[in-house]
Amino acid sequence: MFPDLTRDDVFRIETRRLWLRWPTAKDRDAILKLAGDRAVAEMLARVPHPLPAPVVDAFLLQARAENATGAGLTLALARRSAPASLIGVVAIHPGSDGTPELGYWLGQPYWGAGLMREAVRALCNAFFAYAGGTDLASSARIVNPASRRVLEACGFVHTGTGTKPFPARGADLPVDLFHLDRARWRACAAEAVLTEAA
Repeated sequence: MFPDLTRDDVFRIETRRLWLRWPTAKDRDAILKLAGDRAVAEMLARVPHPLPAPVVDAFLLQARAENATGAGLTLALARRSAPASLIGVVAIHPGSDGTPELGYWLGQPYWGAGLMREAVRALCNAFFAYAGGTDLASSARIVNPASRRVLEACGFVHTGTGTKPFPARGADLPVDLFHLDRARWRACAAEAVLTEAA
């Protein structure tokens, strides 16, 4: 799904405030603390609470393996002022229906500053511009309006509601479903350029 460009662990995307880089073993403690926070974990399908260290170790190994093969792309978020300190994760993986799916989380201390919107926009740009993506799906728990706002701000269109498996929550849960295609991404990217130039 992703080209050779992304398959080296020196690959990174820089935004105004963030570095998006491959996750490393040094991110383990930050993931345990930030993703293990109940307020974060409860919105995620595969992150149990409490979060055991072996689950994080397996996640890191899997993320790096998928990045290396191009099967998906999982990137750690870090502030440019502290590039070694993970504050969240953003990823695109093959979806169950064949459409790639975007997922993400951000540590609670960093909520409300627009950082996830910045990260999602950057990864979407990489997906459509460098990986030749045509369609991207995402979803957010209905009880998570902040995640919905991130997707809408990045051009995703709400396509309805449904249920998705949340194995870490032990049930299928209701979600808002979203979609972004290449044409809408282009239009949103052009609009962002015009806004920044104004």
